[in-house]
Amino acid sequence: MAIEPLKDGIRSNVRIDFYGNVHKRLRGTDADKRYAQEVAVLKVLEERGCPYVPRLLEEHPEELYFVSTNCGKLAEQISKEKADKLFAKLEREYGVRHLDAEPRNITYSTKLGSFCIIDFELAEILPPPAGLTMPDV
Repeated sequence: MAIEPLKDGIRSNVRIDFYGNVHKRLRGTDADKRYAQEVAVLKVLEERGCPYVPRLLEEHPEELYFVSTNCGKLAEQISKEKADKLFAKLEREYGVRHLDAEPRNITYSTKLGSFCIIDFELAEILPPPAGLTMPDV
């Protein structure tokens, strides 16, 4: 399976496979904590029915590595104001506060026809918002 490099930084290595899935391996300072937090946040967002975030496909905690669905390409032209509104919507509607709420963590998915939010290793899970209807699982 061919894997295309996307990001190779101090904190993580991110690649996309032939099927378009995202492979993320965390490394560096507190990699184990950041891995656990990102996986926990993705699970909560799926439980709460958030449609514009990656879905967790595989977990490999011993390797600090997971596979998720792809949320498109980085939205390089998005304004800080628009990004701030998306992060505020995530917190208001799904009870997750992104602690790295920067435009670099916004993508655009042509498949979904919407902006998406990624990179939840620095995020806080809040109580479910009042009125949140949990989807049937």
